[in-house]
Amino acid sequence: MYATDRGIEEFEERRSEEQFATSYLADRMRAFVDLHPEFEDAVERFATWLARDDEDDE
Repeated sequence: MYATDRGIEEFEERRSEEQFATSYLADRMRAFVDLHPEFEDAVERFATWLARDDEDDE
C-alpha cells in the first residue's frame, strides 16, 4: 500500500456521505498549494487529470 492510499482511504471514510461543488474542491486545492508550494506541480497535474478524465470515454 502506498502512503497516499492511507490519505485517500481517510478522505473516503470521512467524506463519503458528503456532496460538494467542484468550486469547493478547487478552493481547497488552492489553499493547499498556498500552504505547501512545493506540491504546486503535483496539484496542477492532478487538477488537469481530473478536468480531462472524461476524454478517455470518447
